[in-house]
Parts: sequence; C-alpha cells; structure tokens
Amino acid sequence: MRAVELYAGAGGLALGVSLAGFKSLAVVEWDRWACDTVRENQRRGHPLVSDWPLHEGDARAFDWSGITGDIELLAGGPPCQPFSMGGKHRAHDDHRDMFPPTVEIVRRLRPKAFILENVKGLTRSSFANYYQYILLQLEFPEVVSRAGESWSDHFARLQGERASGRAHGRDLTYNVVPTLVNAADYGVPQRRERVFMVGFRADLGIEWNFPKPTHGYDGLLHDQWVSGEYWDRHGVALRDRPPMPGNVTARVARLRESLFAPAERPWRTVRDALVDLPDPESGLAGEIANHRFQPGARPYPGHTGSPLDLPAKTLKAGDHGVPGGENMLLRPDGSTRYFTIRESARLQTFPDGYLLHGAWSEAMRQLGNAVPVALGHLVAGGVAERLITTELAALARQRDSQRAVA
Repeated sequence: MRAVELYAGAGGLALGVSLAGFKSLAVVEWDRWACDTVRENQRRGHPLVSDWPLHEGDARAFDWSGITGDIELLAGGPPCQPFSMGGKHRAHDDHRDMFPPTVEIVRRLRPKAFILENVKGLTRSSFANYYQYILLQLEFPEVVSRAGESWSDHFARLQGERASGRAHGRDLTYNVVPTLVNAADYGVPQRRERVFMVGFRADLGIEWNFPKPTHGYDGLLHDQWVSGEYWDRHGVALRDRPPMPGNVTARVARLRESLFAPAERPWRTVRDALVDLPDPESGLAGEIANHRFQPGARPYPGHTGSPLDLPAKTLKAGDHGVPGGENMLLRPDGSTRYFTIRESARLQTFPDGYLLHGAWSEAMRQLGNAVPVALGHLVAGGVAERLITTELAALARQRDSQRAVA
C-alpha cells in the first residue's frame, strides 16, 4: 500500500504508518531541524526510514505531478498553532492554518483514506463552526471556495451540499469520522489528548470506528492499590511505596469491592517508560544516545512536572523547546528535573534506535509536536486492515462473477 505523509515533523505519525505496512511515496516537512532528524536516521540505516523520499519544503509548493496511480493513504498533522491552547487562537485568520492546502492535496491525489491529527483545542466551543467547516471540506473536497468567497459563505454551501445528498456516490467524497482520544488509553505513557480525523473515500463503502481503548486509569489504580502488582513489578519495597493519593480513595475502595479486575490494561506510567534508563546524572547515561542531563528545571504554580507513577503530562513544544514544567519529571522526594531527549522520546513511544537531531531545545520541540508512534501505528494499522479487507472482498466478488459466467 502506498502513502504520502504531510507535515511529517520528526516522523512520529510517519513511523506509525510505516509500521502498519505502507510504503511512503513522499514525506514532506518544511522544518530544517526535523528534516535533519530524518536524514540522520537515514544515514544510520534505520530500517523504518531508510527508503523515505524526504522533501524539505512547504507542502503548498511541492510538485505532486510525480505522484501517480492509486494512493491508499494520506497522513499528517497540519500545523496546530491556530488552535493550540497555548497559541493565539486565530483559526482561519492565522496564516499557519494548513487545513486549506491539505484539502487541496486530498482533492488532487484522491487517496483511498486519510488520517489527520490535531490538538484538542480544535474542538473548543469558540472554534465549533470552523471545526465543522474543516470536516465538511474534507467530506466534499471538490466543493471548492469561490474567488472572493468568505469561509462562512463557503461553509453554508458545504452544509447545503450535505443536506442535498447529491455529491455522495457521484463526486469525490469521503466518509469522515473525527474522534478525540487520550493517548494514555492506548498504552502511551502520556496523557495526551488529540483529535484524529479519519476519512475513507465514499465509493469504497467502508465504515470506520476508532479502535476501542486498551488501557485505563482503573487498571493502574488496581495494580497499584489493590493487587500491588505495579510496585512488585518495579521492585519497590513496601516501606518505599508512596502513600495513596487522597483523591483516589473512593475510587480504589470501589475497585476493592468489585469481584472482577478492570478489563482494560493499566495506564503506562513514567516509571514504566523509563524503567531501564539510568539516571541522566550518572556516569552510565553517557553510553545512551540523547540521554544527557539538562540543568535549569524550575517548577512554578500550575507547572510542577510529571509524577513518576502516572502517565506523563502532555509534552509540549513551546516557543523555545520547553514550556515551563510540562516537560519535567517530579521525583518522589518532591524535586524536579527536565526529561532528557531519550526519556521524552520514550514517552512519545519512539524506538530507542531513533535519534533526534539538534540541540536539546530543538529536539524537545520536535518531540512536543509529534504524534506518539504507537498511537500512529494503531490508527494506521486499523485503516490498513479496512482497506485490505475491502480489497479482498472485491476480488472475491470478481472471482465469483467470473465463475458464474464460466
């Protein structure tokens, strides 16, 4: 299956797409540091990226004429600054809004499916109309904006198109399913809420539902405070275990009274992710790439770092790589330190053999912008399964038809 990756960044979603079995025809990214990360791993012969056709530059200026034939998947995370909780919230008034060119590329390439990821802020009530406008553009990519037409007028035309039902089954249309997910619910050791917009070309007749969560908070609380398996697994003696947080007492009591353990696996924690990494201030840290200690961590109100025995807080990019305390570890003794690049990469489920290029702040910015590799793999794998199943069913129908004629 063939894929195109837009706004690839350090490669989080693109790595997930490759793991799901897609072959990349183009991996497009404008940021030099992120491209250097991909090139560095290509030089080192990393098997997932060695054959990526990387193109450094703006997706709007890319020559798509060389991409021909059927394309199974278009994937990417359009720049999210217009919708980020930490940004200026300008949406359609922000020149960094890359959804319009994304729709143009969908219209040109006509992929069988697409996966687009963005920040939770896109779903804020203040963006409600524009969010629906984005979804309708993706549903009807051939209903283009007219010269001089405002986005609100275009939005009204798209709404009319959906109400009429004329385009479905006749023109290029997509069945689009948006889902707000927490990465921690899928085995990522980080509470990271993101919107995934998955679309399948309507003529394929594919129905899509986002995969069900595999991990949960109740599972973690059960392992920590009911069975104790979590502490046993990490070799934490009874006398060294922290006290149960007061805000989970009632929830743990209900779990103790239940006849059954939670069906979902426990959330993965910072301790789970970093279990075999040495302290970055120790002499052993120098033997591990991207695992250098970074001084200067400082907590302040509202930014106190990530506790060791919970999934990490959302890693963020920030204007200069590290915004306050989001990218810090809160040690059991109350002290804090910055996560190293390698630790942050693990919290984003990048493989250990994948190196981040550039200074610490640049590498952390790349990681803060990335899609967790494991989550990208999960979504791309689900899309691949639907495409393959549909193709096999079509081949079976064709075979049966040929037999009937014979």
